[in-house]
Amino acid sequence: MKQSIFKIVENIALTQTVYRMVLSGDTSDITKPGQFINIQLDGFYLRRPISVYDCDKETVTIIYKVVGKGTEKMAQMQKGEELDILTGLGNGFDIAKSGKKPLLIGGGVGVPPLYKLAKELLAKGCEVTAILGFNTSDEVFAKAEFEALGVKTYLTTVDGSEGIKGFVTTAMEGLDYSYLYTCGPEPMLKAVYNACATSGQFSFEERMGCGFGACMGCSCKTKYGNKRICKDGPILEKEEIIW
Repeated sequence: MKQSIFKIVENIALTQTVYRMVLSGDTSDITKPGQFINIQLDGFYLRRPISVYDCDKETVTIIYKVVGKGTEKMAQMQKGEELDILTGLGNGFDIAKSGKKPLLIGGGVGVPPLYKLAKELLAKGCEVTAILGFNTSDEVFAKAEFEALGVKTYLTTVDGSEGIKGFVTTAMEGLDYSYLYTCGPEPMLKAVYNACATSGQFSFEERMGCGFGACMGCSCKTKYGNKRICKDGPILEKEEIIW
């Protein structure tokens, strides 16, 4: 974990409630897809944990949804403003277990951490398929970016306004895959768990206090004892999850 000052390079709306922010700073502690950063905002006691969409040696990109006063303040921030950020948080996805044809499933703002994962799996020589799930077409983002990588991408919307009508599990039917990676709200993760034909890794969204394992505020029970989502997670193996 590292604490650094980052400068906003870009902060733009992708949908009515979802924004993309590019930050310039020290990204050396971001070593795996699926990790997250924790952002300090003036006037707020707790930092805001946001998953990493992409990064290079100089910048980190996040995609976040406005769900409260903290993220609302983030959405109003301008290019050139600075943020105090903790980087290198979370265990990240293990790409060594992917097999040849991994399947990536993201729901809403569970989609962003799968983008960097897809890039690394493709670099490894995998044939990557992704299912991106949203409630309606107005909420869709990142589909074109996944397709531009060369990922076979399925889009689902609950109301059928774009792509396949239904949930991500609808698009799972009949797909051939070697391993599963997924991130999204817990009801979606549970449904994917029940539909999954292979082993996999599940990235959980959880309210956090410190973000690095000290406060124990995000502990959950697993088959191998209690684990902290912020430090021992956010990614858990399918075989250890207790619903």
